[in-house]
Amino acid sequence: MTGENATSPAVYLSVSVGKKNRGSADPESEPVAPTIVIAPKDTTVVAGSEATLECLANARPLDGLVVSWKRNGHQLSSGRRLIIPAPASSDMGLYVCEALLSNSTAKPVEARAHLTVMVPPSLTAQPQRKINADVDRNVDIPCLATGAPPPRIEWFKDAVPLSKLANPRYKVTSAAGLTVRRVQPGDEGIFQCIARNPAGETQAYAQMIVSSAAPKFTFPPSDQTVTDGHTALFTCQTSGAPKPAITWRKGSQVLASGSVQIPRFTLLQSGGLQIQPISFQDSGEYTCIASNSEGTINASATLTVWSRTVITVPPTDQRVIKGTTALLECNATHDPRVNVSFSWDRGGAPVRSSSGGRVSVIRGSLTIGQTWSGDIGDYTCTVISQAGNDSHSARLEVIELPHSPRSLTARLNDSDSRSVLLSWLRPFDGNSPLLYYLLELSENNSPWKVYLSEIDPTVTRVPVGGLTPARTYQFRLCAVNQVGRGQYSDETQRLMLREEAPSAPPKNIVASGRTNQSIMVQWQPPPEPQLNGVLRGYVLRYRLAGLPGDYQEKNISSPETNYCLLKDLIIWTQYQIQVAAYTGAGLGVYSSPVTEYTLQGVPTAPPQEVEVVAVNSTTIRFTWNPPPQQFINGINQGYKLLVWPEKSPEDVTVVTITPDYPGARHTGLVSGLKKFTWYFGSTLCFTTPGDGPRSPPTLLQTHEDTPGPVRHLSFTGILDTSVRVSWAEPEDKNGIITGYDLWWEVSGVESSREERSLSNTTLQYQLTGLTSTTAYALQVAALTAAGRGVVTSSTISTGVPPELPGAPSNLVISNISPRTATLRFHPGPDGKTAISRWIVEGQVVKHDGKEEPWRVVYQKDNQPDAEMLEIPDLTPFTQYRFRMRQVNIVGSSPMSPPSRLIQTLQAAPDKHPSNLTLLSATQTSLSFSWKPLSENEFNSSPDTIGYRLHAWRADGQGEDRTVDVEGPGGTSGATVEGLKPWTQYHTQIQAYNSIGRGPWSNAVTVKTAESVPSGSPMNVTAEAVSSTRILLTWSAVPVAQKNGVILGYKVLYSDKDSDGPPSVQVAEGEGSTSLLLGVLQKYTMYVLQVLAYTRMGDGPPSKPLLLRTKEDVPGPPVRMVFPEVRLSSVRVVWQPPTNPNGIILGYQISYRLDSRDPPRWTTVEVGSNARQFTVTGLSPEHTYVFRLTARTALGWGEEQEALVVTTERRERPQPPRKLSIPQDGVESRRLRLHWVTGGSGSSPLRYFTLQIKELPDGAWITHTADVPHNVTTWMVDRLKPFTSYKFRMLATNDVGDSIISKETETVTTLQDVPDEPPVILAVKPTTTTSVLVQWKAPSDDSVNGMLTGYRLYYRELPANTSLTERDAHPASNVTGALITTKSTFKTVSSASLTEFELTQLKKFRRYQIVMTSYNIIGESPPSTPVEVSVGEAAPSVAPQSIRVSPVSPSVLEVTWDAPPLETQNGLIQGYKVHYWERDKQNQSEKVKVIFVPDTRVHLTNLTSYTPYLVTLTAFNMAGDGPPSDPRGSRTLQSAPSQPGYLSFSEVTGGSVNVSWGAPLTPNGQLEGYRVVYQPTTPVQGVSKVVTVDVKGSWQRWLKVRDLIKGATYMFGVQALTVSYGPPIHANITAQPVEGSPGSPMEMSITKTSSVLTIHWSEGDTGAAPVDGYVVEARPSDEGVWDSFIKLLPPTSRSVSVPMERLRSGISYEFRVIAVNRYGYGQPSTPSAALAALSERPFYEEWWFLLVMALVGLILILVLVFTLLLHGHSTKYKACGTGKHISAAEESVTVDNGGFTALELNSRTMNTKNSFLKKNGTRSPPRPSPGGLHYSDEDICNNYNGSVLTESAALTEKQTEVSESELTDSDYEDEQPKHSFVNHYMSDPTYYNSWKRQPKGLKGVSPPFGYDECATADTEPYYQTVVTQHSTGGVYTPTGQPAHTHVNPATATNPPGSRTPVTGFSSFV
Repeated sequence: MTGENATSPAVYLSVSVGKKNRGSADPESEPVAPTIVIAPKDTTVVAGSEATLECLANARPLDGLVVSWKRNGHQLSSGRRLIIPAPASSDMGLYVCEALLSNSTAKPVEARAHLTVMVPPSLTAQPQRKINADVDRNVDIPCLATGAPPPRIEWFKDAVPLSKLANPRYKVTSAAGLTVRRVQPGDEGIFQCIARNPAGETQAYAQMIVSSAAPKFTFPPSDQTVTDGHTALFTCQTSGAPKPAITWRKGSQVLASGSVQIPRFTLLQSGGLQIQPISFQDSGEYTCIASNSEGTINASATLTVWSRTVITVPPTDQRVIKGTTALLECNATHDPRVNVSFSWDRGGAPVRSSSGGRVSVIRGSLTIGQTWSGDIGDYTCTVISQAGNDSHSARLEVIELPHSPRSLTARLNDSDSRSVLLSWLRPFDGNSPLLYYLLELSENNSPWKVYLSEIDPTVTRVPVGGLTPARTYQFRLCAVNQVGRGQYSDETQRLMLREEAPSAPPKNIVASGRTNQSIMVQWQPPPEPQLNGVLRGYVLRYRLAGLPGDYQEKNISSPETNYCLLKDLIIWTQYQIQVAAYTGAGLGVYSSPVTEYTLQGVPTAPPQEVEVVAVNSTTIRFTWNPPPQQFINGINQGYKLLVWPEKSPEDVTVVTITPDYPGARHTGLVSGLKKFTWYFGSTLCFTTPGDGPRSPPTLLQTHEDTPGPVRHLSFTGILDTSVRVSWAEPEDKNGIITGYDLWWEVSGVESSREERSLSNTTLQYQLTGLTSTTAYALQVAALTAAGRGVVTSSTISTGVPPELPGAPSNLVISNISPRTATLRFHPGPDGKTAISRWIVEGQVVKHDGKEEPWRVVYQKDNQPDAEMLEIPDLTPFTQYRFRMRQVNIVGSSPMSPPSRLIQTLQAAPDKHPSNLTLLSATQTSLSFSWKPLSENEFNSSPDTIGYRLHAWRADGQGEDRTVDVEGPGGTSGATVEGLKPWTQYHTQIQAYNSIGRGPWSNAVTVKTAESVPSGSPMNVTAEAVSSTRILLTWSAVPVAQKNGVILGYKVLYSDKDSDGPPSVQVAEGEGSTSLLLGVLQKYTMYVLQVLAYTRMGDGPPSKPLLLRTKEDVPGPPVRMVFPEVRLSSVRVVWQPPTNPNGIILGYQISYRLDSRDPPRWTTVEVGSNARQFTVTGLSPEHTYVFRLTARTALGWGEEQEALVVTTERRERPQPPRKLSIPQDGVESRRLRLHWVTGGSGSSPLRYFTLQIKELPDGAWITHTADVPHNVTTWMVDRLKPFTSYKFRMLATNDVGDSIISKETETVTTLQDVPDEPPVILAVKPTTTTSVLVQWKAPSDDSVNGMLTGYRLYYRELPANTSLTERDAHPASNVTGALITTKSTFKTVSSASLTEFELTQLKKFRRYQIVMTSYNIIGESPPSTPVEVSVGEAAPSVAPQSIRVSPVSPSVLEVTWDAPPLETQNGLIQGYKVHYWERDKQNQSEKVKVIFVPDTRVHLTNLTSYTPYLVTLTAFNMAGDGPPSDPRGSRTLQSAPSQPGYLSFSEVTGGSVNVSWGAPLTPNGQLEGYRVVYQPTTPVQGVSKVVTVDVKGSWQRWLKVRDLIKGATYMFGVQALTVSYGPPIHANITAQPVEGSPGSPMEMSITKTSSVLTIHWSEGDTGAAPVDGYVVEARPSDEGVWDSFIKLLPPTSRSVSVPMERLRSGISYEFRVIAVNRYGYGQPSTPSAALAALSERPFYEEWWFLLVMALVGLILILVLVFTLLLHGHSTKYKACGTGKHISAAEESVTVDNGGFTALELNSRTMNTKNSFLKKNGTRSPPRPSPGGLHYSDEDICNNYNGSVLTESAALTEKQTEVSESELTDSDYEDEQPKHSFVNHYMSDPTYYNSWKRQPKGLKGVSPPFGYDECATADTEPYYQTVVTQHSTGGVYTPTGQPAHTHVNPATATNPPGSRTPVTGFSSFV
């Protein structure tokens, strides 16, 4: 809308004239209601401009139409157009156009339009034109506008919208305009605000100018001096723009700033620094730094900190004894820059030093000597200084010991016979309040002991209770104060208490049935403290259990008698028995009743209504009813059916029948009887003790049956046409013979058959009408009413009388099987009649050749033409011979010759083992024994025989169990494992071998022992009945999981969050299926489980159930304390209730004045999470009562009440005093502690804490921390029996804990019954009536006192069961009940014993044994029961006279004698031979089983030359006897195994060092080794085999030096014992190995008069670094390279050798060899030969020699003249026999024509060689002469005309030289003689030769630059072999080869002996 006029589009008006008025112009036409044709429109105008609203209406008549305008119900004007000239905002609104027809009833019509008036914006707040702003300050630029509609304000900076600048510091708000935060210089500029709306816009602007100023201090910091612990405050106020930032530093560390905050250092708003609290380390200079964009300034100040003056050693309260010195220490620490002073005052009066020195103050401490009561008081020490003052007070008290109580009297208490009344006069307390009295008593003149440890000091009389009647007592008393215990009072007169009847019954009452009419009752006296007098005897009373009636009594008047045999009782009846003791004062209490049965008796009545009838010819049937139950007198074990022939009453057949249901009629059969025989039949009932009476016998006859064969069939009167046949009655008639049938026929002609029936009296018959010389077959049979019997046949020839037959011949055995063989033969002459029987006899031949007697093994009847018989029923795997004879009607022929020896084949066993017997039954296993098969029943080799046990459940459930017992066929026992407890099993046994299995035995029915249940109760449910009770229900354990008689159920329950064991409640009886648990904790989650138990123990618990008890009101809140108490307010703090009993919903605090009467409580409630509350508005110095309670959904619970005093003078409490433990309050696991509450410290006590210490070395631990504050006694539980403790306490109030109280005296808890029984380890039968029980003692912690001993309870178990129903007494401890009611016991009175023998047991009975441990209090729970069978015991003595002897290297023979007969304890079945290598028992032990009667065995497959130990045990059905002492022997020697290894080292082109290992199995005493080597291929056409024998076992190496370079050799080494063992072989090529170094280069030699120097340079190092060098030399007289120097360091390039090492006149060649880890390398090129000639001394010049020759000639002439005068002659003696020669070597020369010889030089040797002494070098040692065996003959060498010889056995004398003798001084003092004889001896080079070595020499440190050639540490000993080769032929020894044999006893020399060189064994 713009407000302008406009013309609308044309409107077409169509007027319709009605039919009525058509053509009429009547003005009074019909009226038309008004309508608005064009309604007004909504219009918007700007204020001040004209606004027009238009409304067009129509009506008839038109002149009656009125159009008007309204607003807000007020009429404005009329007409179709409304004009508002200058509308304002107030004109805005809704306008109404109304059209109505006047003078008409037509309803007016309306139309509405809205007028909107827009107002242009106008500013209501605008900024200043210029704004000055400081940096970092906030600036507001206002700009607000109004208008309609409300205008939108936009901001611009420098014509840029702020929205584009996006500066976060610019914030526009509708209420304030623009705010510029933290103004920056860049904010300068023009800020514009423009307000716009549709009506227009307006604007304003402001110019911002930013100003700044550098910082400056208005209040700078100043120096401060502060005392330690106070607050320091530095000022630092600044000005500047922007506002300066303040930073405080100390040195380089920033302490506080806008971004740094360190504890204790606070930057204040003003810029200052506050340090709180001050410490001494804070001293120093502090700097305040102020900075802004205009600059930075700083100012510093110094902080000086004085240490606070504090009393560090305050005076403490002193209690000194009168006359002693009191020292009140007081010392303070202070800053050294301040002065301090001390002063003391007492009660406000100063204390000054006295002139006499009794009172003095030294360095702050106050000393008072000779203290007395006038010195008592409070003393205060005060220290004064600039750095603070301090003071502390202490109290001084002077005390002394109290005096003894006076006038102590004791008198009997008339009202209590067990107490005494004591009274006394109070003594002087010694200026210290009495703490308590101490009372001691002496009982029956025993030593004094403390009885009451703390008697209230305020009393002067006390009753002394808990005394024992009939004892005498004496008392004494002393007082105790702070100083200590005073003197004891005078002792009272001795009083005796009156005697009383015993207050306890006799203990351990055990009743056991002895006979069927007697019961043995045993007991122990009542505990001595409960006897109450002198025991005079016992009264025993008994009556029938479970029946009313009077007791019968027996008086036992002897107190020493503790048993009684009740006689004349009723058979098999349960009795109830009680025992009481009596003294002179009367009869004591009776014991709890025990019940016991008399033993079973035999039945007294036979079975009833017995009927006996014959079923057939061999069987009789019995039917009967059981005897009346009252006449059985025990447990019916079954019935016996007895049958005996009428004429043989002693031949009784007995059949046992197991009992059926008591009310049922029983049936039984007796089979196997004789046919048609009269028998008597009777039956009886039997129990375990024996048989009852028989029923009256019934006579009856078995049924008739067919008869047996006739006897003695024979022929007489044999004629051509007739024969008389005769016979006798059958032996087995089996009825009444009614006649005989006789028939005959011509043999083979059935048509000629004739038959006759004869009477029963006819026993012969004449056959007539026969054909002459014809063979007839004849048969006879007897008849009874049952039919024809067995037929007897024969043949006869008419006219020919029969005769004896001839013997069969040509016996041949074929078709041999395990049990049969075919016998072919030629029949002998038949004796002119048919052969009626063939009889075969057999003879068994044992494997050892022993022959058994001949016996008939087979006979065949009625087969006269047989030529082959099948022999059945032979024994498999048995050697047989057979012979036979034939029988005709006349008789038997002679025996045939025997057949060859044959052996039947192996077969499965025919029989099963017999006597399968249960030895023992455990819960999961059954142990059986049986009689093994005899060897002739094995049917195979004994090594293949075994047994198989098969066990299966009688109910058909579960898996079968099979156990195979392999090993010797004599094995007689095994155990079947993995069975189910308390289950009946059928068990069979069979034998098997390699062929197959034998038959099963009859099944034996047995039952496993009872065990704990393997399953838990089913369907366990639980229901919370109340807040303290839960009802559990369950159903029984499945039958298959019961494993015994369920005696009851145990319910295990525990708090879900508890770590301790669960609590247990027992529901006795198998029928129990529910239990109500009571006294549970409220609203607590419980874990619930149920288990079943048998007499053996508990089964597994059911799955845990979680159930919470119901909610209840809560218990009181705990730990209610008041840590903050002011004069008008207190803060109470608490913890939730220990027993919340539900969900805590809130707490209520109530309080009132303690003195207000009536009480007016103020109550406040807080939420459930609150743990503290502050109560205000209290009155100062008043006592208030506070109550605190918690609330659950069920209401408010118990209240916790406490007192509090509104005071600020509170202290910690005093500890409890007078802690005491009266003797009558001490029990085994708890005791009662008494104390006196100490001072509360003006703050009420809240609780006590109890600490205990277990002696002797336990630590103090907190036992209870919440003892209520208002009690003075406490029952201390959770203690150990018979343990010493000390106790102490501390009190707690709102301030804190007190100090710890004084410890109590040591107190020891009483003994208790032991917690654990001994553990039975084994129960072994020792004889046929005794067993040995072995056990392990219980742990020391479980004894609970002094262990007195053990009790063994044993009882006989019924047959085939472990527990009968009557034994299953429901009890929580079933075994304990069985012990006390069913067992006999033996007492072992020594706690140190661990075994005991139970004797006089019954044979072939089963016993159950349990044990308990006991002390003076009682017995422990019983151990786990162990069952044992008595009757057979293992042998008690080992076999005797054991002898072990070697037979061969692998066999030992063991012989022995059986144990003495009286120690065999049964029939010895065999022996077990245990044998093992000595020292290797665990690895090598083996067992061999030998069966009787053998007492000899060969142990085979043993290791040669090995010591063995052998032990033997005898065994029978019960087990093994003890082992014998080990006997030993060593197997014989045999050849050893090959050496352990063969290796080579130091390999060069001509030598090698061979070493080998000892044989792994020497198999004897090693005598030496043989080394054989030869080239693998001939060398120059020669193949040489060298054999070297090394004697002795210590040397396992050999140095070989005669190899040809490049040749490959095969070495073999054998070890020698009694013979040589197999060799070990290895090949080696005589050349350096691959990887070894190359040859050293540039070798040269320089020589001086005394030293020879060898030079070389390094060659190729090879595959590894060089480890060193070896120098070899070759003397011209030997021609063999030998080590000269070794081993030189790898860095060596030269070596110097003294010339004296070289032998004069001998030239040498040298070479150098490098060595690395691969071995010796290539040698260097040899040096030129160098003679060992030095510069000749003068005595070697020709002129000197000439002079000396002349002088010598003169001397010779003189000597010759002298010799001629004396006539003496000198003979030369053989070399090598002088005493100066230490060793000799044989020199062997082997020469063959022009060939080079092998020479073994023999030279004597000086033992002190200068070269050895100076250089410590030596060649490797070689074997001693006795250690080598040469295959070539040894030959002596002629030396200078003298022959050196030795025996063929080379020996050597050991050199007696020690290392200490070889010194340089020896060499200097004793130079070798320079003679021709000693030439080689004095030559050091020769000493280095391979040909000889001194014995036992060790290396000494060399003075030169090279190492020793060979030392004990660097090179092993080895032998050397040297051979020399000729290029033209082979080596042939001179003379015949001869072996040199050496005595083994002298052949071995120890290491270090000198050795000769080796020879050759052969030359090829």
